[in-house]
Amino acid sequence: MIGVLENMNEVMLEYLEIDSPIHKLTGATKLICLILWSLTSMLTYNTFVFGFMVIFSIIILKISKVKFKQISFVLYFILVFLLINNIAIFIFSPYQGVEIYKTKTDLFHILGPYTLTAQEVFYQFNITLKYFSVIPIALLFMVATNPSEFAASLNKIGVNYKIAYSVAIALRYIPDVQQEYIDISFAQQARGIDMSKKANLSARIKNSSSILMPLIFSSLERIENISCAMELRAFGNKKKRTWYSARNFKKGDYIAISILVVLFIISVVITFKNGSRFYNPFIGK
Repeated sequence: MIGVLENMNEVMLEYLEIDSPIHKLTGATKLICLILWSLTSMLTYNTFVFGFMVIFSIIILKISKVKFKQISFVLYFILVFLLINNIAIFIFSPYQGVEIYKTKTDLFHILGPYTLTAQEVFYQFNITLKYFSVIPIALLFMVATNPSEFAASLNKIGVNYKIAYSVAIALRYIPDVQQEYIDISFAQQARGIDMSKKANLSARIKNSSSILMPLIFSSLERIENISCAMELRAFGNKKKRTWYSARNFKKGDYIAISILVVLFIISVVITFKNGSRFYNPFIGK
């Protein structure tokens, strides 16, 4: 993990100013679009809708000009979690697809009560598509949104400025934690603590505590310093505040929100036109 983080330098999940249509949108627009996109993915299990969302999300990533290395580590981590999730679903509910699609087509018997069915494969395929439809857009939101401008946009649409500022600090703190993790790991390795691939797995896990504990304490110290600084500046004393990074909605913002609203409505119509959230290709079999 250390090697991966070192290669990522300090750009992983960090906002970078890029001249792209996505970056020009206000933070509030991006949040509204993310919510609509997530709702679309949560409501449907239609394979065609998922397929369109996956393709559309790839196009949006391409338009944003965001480099893959900015999101690659988190993406790989989520993909590992997705694999574990699919295995767990099959172990604890091997016939969930059969219950949903009301048919059963055995592919091959594995062992004991476990038989792989076409319905289960199709169900878990849809779950995988659901992840792939949401994850790229969520990661893009994090790397294409200026934390300060996002906080100002949230406050503009009615979110309390204290909450908005907390969100901005959280987004801004991600690259700081990453860099501090790398710095501490270098310091510990200089003291002779082996975290390389040469050490066995148990030793690496044990030695990782020498990085995590200083990271936790340094994070707590950073939180205390920020809290003291905000208190000295009377943060939260007034009901309203002004924002240096505030931006007004422009034509592109209204177009982006309109596209997502239309997509949401179309997906709902397609999803529930047959009275079910699930597209069933096994009808009549």
